[in-house]
Amino acid sequence: MYNPRDIIEVLADNVRKTMSPFGVPKGMVNTWWKDQKLDRDGDALLMTGLMYQFVPYIETATKQLERFEDTKWMSYLGYARFVPKLISGAGLAMLTPAAGKQKAGQYLKDIVKVLRKSGQSFGYRPELDEYSGILLYDLGDQESFVRHAERVAEKLLKAGVHKIITIDPHTTYALKVLYPKYVGASFEVHTYFENLTLHGENGGKKLTLHDPCFYGRYLELSDKPRKALQDLGYECVDVRECGTYTSCCGGPAESISPKLSSQIGTRRLESLDSTGEQVVAMCPICLNNLEKSGANIVDLSTVLANSV
Repeated sequence: MYNPRDIIEVLADNVRKTMSPFGVPKGMVNTWWKDQKLDRDGDALLMTGLMYQFVPYIETATKQLERFEDTKWMSYLGYARFVPKLISGAGLAMLTPAAGKQKAGQYLKDIVKVLRKSGQSFGYRPELDEYSGILLYDLGDQESFVRHAERVAEKLLKAGVHKIITIDPHTTYALKVLYPKYVGASFEVHTYFENLTLHGENGGKKLTLHDPCFYGRYLELSDKPRKALQDLGYECVDVRECGTYTSCCGGPAESISPKLSSQIGTRRLESLDSTGEQVVAMCPICLNNLEKSGANIVDLSTVLANSV
């Protein structure tokens, strides 16, 4: 296991200097929207928080962490914060396969398709779409989180943003709960699947949902994706550890210990596999970690987009 302080200091330094935990320029990370002909204005601002876009880079970084975990080289990680961000960020971007980046972008395009089919009025402004800082909060660096959240909130408020549509549990929790509490910035926040008006017939096909911790335990939104699927004709088959009793996928631990993350993911997968049905995730971190554990898993956005 890595020294948590080393991890936190590297991530916090990246966020402070680039507004990204991995130091990769946003112009390289956030390109999915360029062929979508999105309106800039609408009843709400679509905000990805860059979480889906970061997943390919997380996967690349984790593979490097796995190589050196529990070796003599592990103690040198803390020096990474002294490497110029242009070099480290560009290096990570070049090591990250293009296929992973395209796959991440497709989830976002599927979400846009679903929102449009549901008649939602939304706009997208890439210059306002920033990382929420949630990982800093999760790792206990509240000071760095607040400093970053203030920068993000200031941009949104200055642009006159009041309503936000989010697409992942981490950004949702940050904007809906943490920003009002720590920086005094309140927005009307809804996930993309909360207010859908879609209907279809899918023959009662059975699916098993993995509830992310933030949606299940803390925001109590587990009924919303189930309703969206049921409206499209699916049947949701739950495991015991679902909703407010959901179990972690292990993903949040991978920056500290990839080995521990893998162990937690394997245990969660055993529970999900017990239904024998297709597993559905609604969080990019959960999706990636459970997929690495061998899950037969798809993203909620994919299921919804393929059903409308």
